[in-house]
Amino acid sequence: MVIIPALVIIAAALTPAFIWLIFFLREDEHPEPTSLLIKTFSMGMLASIPALTLQILIQKMFPEPAVAYASTVFLFASAEELFKFLGIYTIVNNNPDFDEPVDGMIYMVMAGLGFATVENIFVIGSLIGLSGVDGLVDASQALFMRLVGATLLHVLASALIGYYWSKGILKNEKWHFIIVGLVIAILVHGTFNYLVREFQDVNIFFPTVFLVGVSFFIFSDFEKLKDMQS
Repeated sequence: MVIIPALVIIAAALTPAFIWLIFFLREDEHPEPTSLLIKTFSMGMLASIPALTLQILIQKMFPEPAVAYASTVFLFASAEELFKFLGIYTIVNNNPDFDEPVDGMIYMVMAGLGFATVENIFVIGSLIGLSGVDGLVDASQALFMRLVGATLLHVLASALIGYYWSKGILKNEKWHFIIVGLVIAILVHGTFNYLVREFQDVNIFFPTVFLVGVSFFIFSDFEKLKDMQS
């Protein structure tokens, strides 16, 4: 009886990640080694542990009003983006397979998908006890929000870091551009979280429009890096 719900949770949690994974890997004209993609995905999942730990500490350190603002807009987003990047940096920075400009975005996207999958497991897992039509509707809405919302957010924010990482390597100013990428990714992440919190009782229009706008910049960045390696 326990196995079936567990399989449902895992399948539902992985679905959004695989959809975006297929999309982005098709953009890479020279596919990366499968083993390295698995490592970066797994590292993204592991990055959720120190990020969550830091978030818990932040909640204990600040009074509730401060947490509502700082954690949503800056502190929580900072923890997630920083640990995702540090995990991937330790794996691929000196790896010979990191040999093309677009690779930085690919590896960071894998980290974002891994991190989002862990979040998906907890969010979707909390709905397993629901039953009936209302329960099915709530579960479907949650899966949709994870696909077009939180999972895409992690993909876009991570891709931004990867873009500036690769750009910094090309311009021989790696850390300068990495810091810029981290700051921009944190701002994007925090803004999305703020919009979701502010408009969750109305609709998802504003958060969705925001992500669509960011997506155009990300896909443009992808094309720029692909042009550099062709």
